[in-house]
Amino acid sequence: MTPIQTVLGLETSCDETAAAVVRRHDDGRVEVLSSVIASQIAAHAPYGGVVPEIAARAHVECIDAVTEEALSEAGLSYNDLTGVAATAGPGLVGGVMVGLSFGKAVALARNLPLVAVNHLEGHAVSARLGADIAYPFLLLLVSGGHCQLLSVEGVGACDRLGSTLDDAAGEAFDKIAKAMGLPYPGGPALEALAEGGDPGQFTLPRMLLGRKDCDFSFSGLKTAAARLAEGVTGEVARRDLAACVQAAIATQLAEKSDRAIQAYAASHPGEGLRFVVAGGVAANRAVRERLHATALANGFSFDAPPLAYCTDNAAMIALAGAERLSLGLSDGLDAVARPRWPLDARAAASHPSHPPGRKGAKA
Repeated sequence: MTPIQTVLGLETSCDETAAAVVRRHDDGRVEVLSSVIASQIAAHAPYGGVVPEIAARAHVECIDAVTEEALSEAGLSYNDLTGVAATAGPGLVGGVMVGLSFGKAVALARNLPLVAVNHLEGHAVSARLGADIAYPFLLLLVSGGHCQLLSVEGVGACDRLGSTLDDAAGEAFDKIAKAMGLPYPGGPALEALAEGGDPGQFTLPRMLLGRKDCDFSFSGLKTAAARLAEGVTGEVARRDLAACVQAAIATQLAEKSDRAIQAYAASHPGEGLRFVVAGGVAANRAVRERLHATALANGFSFDAPPLAYCTDNAAMIALAGAERLSLGLSDGLDAVARPRWPLDARAAASHPSHPPGRKGAKA
């Protein structure tokens, strides 16, 4: 039996300053004792997107207060913790440095083990915050900066089956919403506008139809929809365009997931087949319903995190840290903040999804 782990998690990879306390019991049961998020939406709204310098400064200003609130909500003190887990990448490196440095300070001052967590691994385990999901499983990680299909074999053991070749699905949602004049954050605003719209009213491109792999592409869809938005007026037409965009993104995600599901089933014969969807786009109801239907049609179970844990949060970071600590894994105080950090390093090196020279977290 592994010891009970009570872990403070810290997440500062983008525009949310988050802290949480998660307890992992020796039987694998998970309790979220607290989860606090300080959003920066108001600070970034005038710019229509996240400004890295503003984000980093906001993290510095509130991380201590957010952490204190998380401990207070959990009814614990630093003395009750068995470890600290902090996002070490990928993400906006100025923000990542804030959370990781704070985590190092707590670990040093309280003589606690530190886990430098890959933000994507946090998303990979996020569904386990709400359900007992055993390894292995097939994961679709779909968010504003990432869109990947991964075979998750265990803690830190991921094989990439497919990835976006350009933009992520969440990025397409946000940038199309911005082109339509919708407020930031764009993804939820576009989903709200799409309610009641006709998803067959406009023709949008379907990308990579000739490829038989599991890779994604959303840049052509983004450009086509943005151009259509320039000539679309009237509430009904705008609703129809939003519904078409949402349906087009859901279709590509479902088609590529279907292909990955079949490949995964062939390589995991006789096992319980589980399909997990995580990341901010997993909160989109139309996308979630389409992917749920795809999983069931192939004989897979379907799981997604509770809506509170779809977007960036510290509970998933704490759980990823607790699972590593249960295996005796931790990191030194020399752990570095990383703007790019692939879950499957072997695939990233042998088959990079982006050509050399491309910048950004998703590269």
